[in-house]
Amino acid sequence: MRIGEIAALVGVTTRAIRHYHHVGLLPEPDRRPNGYRAYSVRDAVRLARVRRLTELGLSLDEVRDVLADDAGRELAEVLAELDADLARQQAELAERRRRLAVLLAAPPGEAEPVSPALAQLLAKAPATASPSAALDREHLSLLDASGAVGEELYALLGTVAADPSVLALYERLDELADAAEDDPRIGPLARELVAAVPAEAFAALAPAATDGAGGPQAVPGFLEALLAEYAPAQAEVVRRVMEAFTAGWATQEKRGRE
Repeated sequence: MRIGEIAALVGVTTRAIRHYHHVGLLPEPDRRPNGYRAYSVRDAVRLARVRRLTELGLSLDEVRDVLADDAGRELAEVLAELDADLARQQAELAERRRRLAVLLAAPPGEAEPVSPALAQLLAKAPATASPSAALDREHLSLLDASGAVGEELYALLGTVAADPSVLALYERLDELADAAEDDPRIGPLARELVAAVPAEAFAALAPAATDGAGGPQAVPGFLEALLAEYAPAQAEVVRRVMEAFTAGWATQEKRGRE
């Protein structure tokens, strides 16, 4: 194959191939008597691996390390791994199309860019004008879009979403909009919010929003962005709730190792 043919086969540009030659990711093939490069099937497989790995977010140095591990493997093994990668990509595209179909099937103005599982959870919640409830909904939608949480958590939160008494907790959080950071209502409200969440949800929710130090994990900057949207007293409530989630998750992790 000539450079234009292998580029079309793999789906990259000839400029990209020349760059991969320059940085050492793709060895220069032998040239024919007419001066054109002659690429083999193994060159095409290696180029496809480079493309797939860069699409996954690996740097060129990281790609080079992976390709070095491929050097001693049989071509059939490398092809099988490539096929598995493409199958996973196809499954991801199918899931995206499924979500899009749900949105397209919804009446105008009623579709939201959330997964069907989250849409079902939100449908269970009673109608409310609470600003805190609206923020909670937006934050959960953000985590949903990132893929940090999924159907397991939504199933666990189903009873919480449908519980009318939870609205009273949101309203109490609303009342702290103009309160000081040391308001005596902060502690009791934080404890009641934690108590309202099923213990099983700790394992699903805590690692999605924070790491062991209370910083972001699955969604970079999520906790900081979340707290910034609340007034000081409200942010203190949310911070304590998230700390409780992290502590509850750590406790479950420890029990699981014992």
